[in-house]
Amino acid sequence: MYKFFIKKDQIKESKVQIIKEDVNHIKNVLRLQNGDNIQVCNIDTTKTYITKITEVQTNSIIAEIIEECTDTTESNISIHIFQGLPKQEKMEQIIQKATEIGVTDITPVKMERCVVKLDEKTAYKKIERWQKIAEVAAKQSKRDRIPTIHSCINFKNLYEILKKYDIVIVAYEEEKQSNIKQVLKDAKQNNSKEIAIIIGPEGGIAKEEIEFLITIQNLKTVTLGKRILRTETAPVVLVSCIMYEFDEME
Repeated sequence: MYKFFIKKDQIKESKVQIIKEDVNHIKNVLRLQNGDNIQVCNIDTTKTYITKITEVQTNSIIAEIIEECTDTTESNISIHIFQGLPKQEKMEQIIQKATEIGVTDITPVKMERCVVKLDEKTAYKKIERWQKIAEVAAKQSKRDRIPTIHSCINFKNLYEILKKYDIVIVAYEEEKQSNIKQVLKDAKQNNSKEIAIIIGPEGGIAKEEIEFLITIQNLKTVTLGKRILRTETAPVVLVSCIMYEFDEME
């Protein structure tokens, strides 16, 4: 069953109004008609409903709520990726795959070894595009929320932001002893729910950056194995490990 996201003000009693680009997708791409069922998710409450299309209009689709879904596709933990800013196509891939796996937030970070530079003029358009990629991936994977793609921040701003998380995990290629398996086992025993992960750009995280972060309480540098992973591969692997340990396979 296809899934679409709506806002709270699009629900009136037992009726749902679907607007904007979703109308064209329903009418002309999926070719759904009156009587067909679709899922709609209220992004303000994360509640999902099964609905039946009752009116296909020029600029909107009207559907009647049949029932509220009691199951959720969301994890019982929150994962925020702080991603060293990579090339555009890599960032898009990271956002798409991380959304499918279940992350809640993604923040691009300007690091020492970043090749890509974002100016204020283009940054807004990038974030807007990245947020749309997250929305499409959330629909495809039937998420009950769309991850938030935050504005790009400078590396030095990380220090204060990271203090609010139960654990901060840094994938660092120079780490030889601390492995992800033991770190996640300890984090689970400590009932960690708010998890931040830091991934370097194409050139990795600089030693000076690690030294800057290392004093943060609950920050752990980890190795992801003997092989060096690409910047677009590392977050997918790390988030998958976290989900396996904390949530999806229980």
